[in-house]
Amino acid sequence: MHVITAQNVSKRFRRRPVLHGVDLTIEQGLVYGLVGPNGSGKSVLLRLLTGLIPPDDGTITIDPSFLSEDGAFPEKFGLIIDRPGFIPTRTGLKNLTFLASLRDVIGESHIREVLSQVGLDPDNPEKVSRYSLGMRQRLALAQAIMEDQTVLILDEPFNAMDTSGVEIVRSVITSAREAGKTVVFTTHDQREIESLSDVQLTIEGGTVTESR
Repeated sequence: MHVITAQNVSKRFRRRPVLHGVDLTIEQGLVYGLVGPNGSGKSVLLRLLTGLIPPDDGTITIDPSFLSEDGAFPEKFGLIIDRPGFIPTRTGLKNLTFLASLRDVIGESHIREVLSQVGLDPDNPEKVSRYSLGMRQRLALAQAIMEDQTVLILDEPFNAMDTSGVEIVRSVITSAREAGKTVVFTTHDQREIESLSDVQLTIEGGTVTESR
């Protein structure tokens, strides 16, 4: 199954071309590792693929089975995109329970398990405003996986992670593949791309090339 299909996609910001003529198919059950220089458009491509921003030219099609009933949002996608909008005056647990309440598909006990899975103490009384960058990244990862989403779109999931955090991200990606899920992630570490990816995507000069 094709989860996402991009056809002749281009995107410009302030008239500057970032991506042009991108043709790409994201298939179910595969892990895609996306690499490219800083400013090459990796984050832009992920936002396009998730429907968060529209292309200037071309089309992005998400299979309807991954969308909400009204077709407005890919509700079966788990995302780490840009900076998650956590409420700084709440704890990590309170942030995730609030987000979960919007769809009411999981309870607090499950959220506690997910927080522990990513190496965070569910009972930590610290507010998110006092979290380190690595802790915030772990919280973002917990948010992405807490509803057992079938597609994970992870922008720089290894960023700010210590050694144990890196192992947790690797485990999440590997487990997702074993469960037949789809993962698209970006990283600057070629070793992670080679060890975790079924398909390597490279952005350079506004175009995307694929190797398997």
